[in-house]
Amino acid sequence: MARTLSATLLATLATLALPAALAPARAAPAGWTATLREPLAQPRHDIVNSVVWTCTGMQCTAPAQDSRPAIVCRKVVQKFGPLTRFTSPAGELDAAALAKCNG
Repeated sequence: MARTLSATLLATLATLALPAALAPARAAPAGWTATLREPLAQPRHDIVNSVVWTCTGMQCTAPAQDSRPAIVCRKVVQKFGPLTRFTSPAGELDAAALAKCNG
């Protein structure tokens, strides 16, 4: 009986663990990204909302932080200029939110 119980228990555990093992790995939020409308003449590092943003060409990135995307977006625009795209750990701003961000 002990062997039957062990085999049954192992089979049950394997069945429960299999879907998790086969599921695609979810990437941790990468942080913030912004695409500038115009490229910068040279790379820049500036503090926006207490976080260092790194910009090269038309791309800016920063580590994730606990702030509202609309607020961070406006502050990035103030520092670096208008954007064509803005993404937070929560997702990408839609066209209307991006237009509001650019002011």
